Amino acid sequence: MIRVMVVEDHPVFAEGLVALFRDLPEVEVAGVAGTGEAAVELVDQVVPDVVLMDLHLPGMSGIEATSRITARHPGVAVLALTMLSDDASILAAVRAGARGYLLKEATPADIVRSLEAVASGQVVFGAATGSRVLAALTASAVRPRPVPELTERELEVLDLVAAGLTNHAIARRLYLSEKTVRNHVSNIFAKLGVSDRAAAVARARDAGLGGR
Repeated sequence: MIRVMVVEDHPVFAEGLVALFRDLPEVEVAGVAGTGEAAVELVDQVVPDVVLMDLHLPGMSGIEATSRITARHPGVAVLALTMLSDDASILAAVRAGARGYLLKEATPADIVRSLEAVASGQVVFGAATGSRVLAALTASAVRPRPVPELTERELEVLDLVAAGLTNHAIARRLYLSEKTVRNHVSNIFAKLGVSDRAAAVARARDAGLGGR
């Protein structure tokens, strides 16, 4: 039996998923949430095997909800099911800990197969996303890190800071809350030994960041 939780802010689509799973004897719907905040809280309560996660949610994004869920419950598999097909969203979901990424155009059979796969520990990507994820992750692995003391996420934030984006704009670009971005910026300042944004930008530009 696979216990699945559905995170989807469109009631009709959520109901369709629940109806699909209700007809499968090997799947039990452990809960439904319509926001990222509700998803994080509900996972703490029911601890499902798989979370089927929309990424475009009101309030906390599905990316940040995925990151929090996988940090708190490493045994819970998150399968992204979304309309977002851009490379940035796909990579952000993978880096947040998602074990799979499907577009909402996927067939019910594809959704069920992917659900079963991630529940058994596999990593699954739809045909439209798999090759792009592999190419992007390979490029990231071989590219030398310009500021090695920073984490991958902090490096992304610093790059956007150096490009002149505000915390609000960075939050929208990376599908994070503004509070999370502020925390990253504070950590960056501490690791770089700088006290303000201008000094951080100078360090970033010296490392070749911000050129967008």
